[in-house]
Formats: sequence, C-alpha cells, structure tokens
Amino acid sequence: MHIAKRFGFYGFGFVIGLLLLFFFLNGKKAGCDYGPDARTLKNIKIKQRVFSNQSLQDLEKNNLDTSAASTLLRIGDVNFGESNTKLDSCNVYVIEGFVNKIYLKMRVQNCNKTATITSIVKQ
Repeated sequence: MHIAKRFGFYGFGFVIGLLLLFFFLNGKKAGCDYGPDARTLKNIKIKQRVFSNQSLQDLEKNNLDTSAASTLLRIGDVNFGESNTKLDSCNVYVIEGFVNKIYLKMRVQNCNKTATITSIVKQ
C-alpha cells in the first residue's frame, strides 16, 4: 500500500472520530480540569457560596458586588504559597486576579459542603 493511501485512510478515520466526538460531547459541560488551580477553583465553584460580613464590607468599600467573586473564581489564579492546605476540615485558599481592572485577592475557606468567602482585598 502506498504511503499516500495510508495517509488518506488515516485522515478519513481521524475525521470520522472527531465528528463522533463532537456529536456525543455537543452541549455537554465536559472540561479538562487537570491542573491544581483548575481543580481547586472547580471544587469551590460547585459548592454553596457564603459571604462573611467582612467580605461584604470589602466589596462595598471597593464599589463591587458579589458577581466580582464569581468572576474571580472563573478567571483567577490560586496562590498556593499564601494558602493553608494543611488543615483537617476546611482548607483556606487565596485566589488572585483582575476584576474590572482592579487587582483583587480573595480568601476562601473551602469546607465539605460550603465555600465561605472570608475577605476580598484590593491590592
């Protein structure tokens, strides 16, 4: 079999496989959260979010609302150097990023069923 024919068969099979994948995964919320940042943020996003009084005051002081926390969870980065992940029940994560051109640092206490946002500080 000639090399051109082999590439033709390979390409045809590859295209059929891609079409099947797109057909089966169309509309599904499939994601590739392999890195530690992505897994941590996904874990926090799926839990019930609770805002502490301090975090609500921080948001009000910076003229932001609670959607800023949602945006930070979507596009922010976890700073594992400042986070405390050695606790038994509730790990504390520091999430940093830009929201409306303001650099924010959010501290989240991630427990089994809830994620409590304890503070949101403008840097």
